[in-house]
Amino acid sequence: MLNDPPTLYTLQGASNFRDLGGYQGADGCLVRRRRAFRSDHLAGLTPADVVVLRSLALTHSIDFRGVAECAAKPYQIPAVTRLAFPIEPTVLRRVNNLLALGHIPSTEETVELMCQTYRAFVHEHGPTFGRFLRHLLLHPTPLVFHCTAGKDRTGFAAALMLSALGVERDTIMQDYLLSNQHYRRSPSLEPGGPAHVMEVIWQVQPAFLQAAFDVIDCDYGGLSGYLAGPLGIRADEREQLRRTLLE
Repeated sequence: MLNDPPTLYTLQGASNFRDLGGYQGADGCLVRRRRAFRSDHLAGLTPADVVVLRSLALTHSIDFRGVAECAAKPYQIPAVTRLAFPIEPTVLRRVNNLLALGHIPSTEETVELMCQTYRAFVHEHGPTFGRFLRHLLLHPTPLVFHCTAGKDRTGFAAALMLSALGVERDTIMQDYLLSNQHYRRSPSLEPGGPAHVMEVIWQVQPAFLQAAFDVIDCDYGGLSGYLAGPLGIRADEREQLRRTLLE
């Protein structure tokens, strides 16, 4: 359940920047506002944008972009410590490999490639997302987390955080899909490719996040098993996270 619509911040040099506070979590408590924000990349911020971010009292930014992505579009925000939690992008490489072989993936095949990416978030990148949750636990100050488009790596991180706080999955899915409304696609970030393929890659679909949820449920017995296993978050730490981020 959402008490009020999530707060969206309109920035000139970034999009999809929004507060994850206000959702109803465990025991009917609400996720604290102005504590965790999600965004697309922050390399294009204007001086006016920096003023807005300064008003949020951010102390950290968690950057899920890969090494080459960070090198191509670096950034610094005054008084904000950037932490690199790299997860290398794979779906465009897979598409390019198929195109090099003379095969143009169909819409359905591209959706499956995206689902594979989300399954890999669960199977291969649990420790990185565990670092993210542990940072929230150990540094209870306002932060923003992001990748390039702020929809896939960031979307899964947001889903994990909200799940750990007891937010219902239907609500988490609704938040996830808001990226289709708030992310501004940038030609400078999108390589050439078949239009129907790029349309899938640069949006989000319920099937993508559901693919990750299905792996969590089938392979780890649900969220508790996944948090305690690959993410290394103990039950008492999950309760502490809830005390920190719920009100």
